[in-house]
Amino acid sequence: MLHVCSLAALSDTVRATGASHVLTVMANVDQVQRPPSVLPANHLKVSMDDIVEQMDGFVAPNETHIERVLNFVRGWDRRAPMVVHCYAGISRSTASAFATVCALNPHRDEMSIARLIRAASPIAAPNRLIVSLADKALGREGRMLRALDAMGPGSMSVEGRPFHIDLE
Repeated sequence: MLHVCSLAALSDTVRATGASHVLTVMANVDQVQRPPSVLPANHLKVSMDDIVEQMDGFVAPNETHIERVLNFVRGWDRRAPMVVHCYAGISRSTASAFATVCALNPHRDEMSIARLIRAASPIAAPNRLIVSLADKALGREGRMLRALDAMGPGSMSVEGRPFHIDLE
């Protein structure tokens, strides 16, 4: 099971779900405290801003970030849930969750995964650059981007509510 939340909901989500792994995808990752129940080796922090193109003073998601994320999730044994979070729980985390489900289910239809995300979170707005980079890294030939387009924009919100996605 994969859970998605904001930074503010991280500790409560880990506690409530019994998660063994945490993926942090946000700027200023040094401010994130690893929940005590999560081993250091089971918490990956990837520092990136929520932008979709290069901008001075910001760190755009890039291929190295995506490879780190994909390597981390592929190493997850799935015996306990994983929590993916960003600052608000709306864009970077939902894009990373989409990439995770696609990576762990190489034959699963991207459109069905996008529909699951939308059903679980009406405000999910996956970062397009992260999805594009993951699509390329996973050899999905643009299908993840087409699924993102079909998913449509999320409802406006400042912070997402935690939600989960079944991996199978």
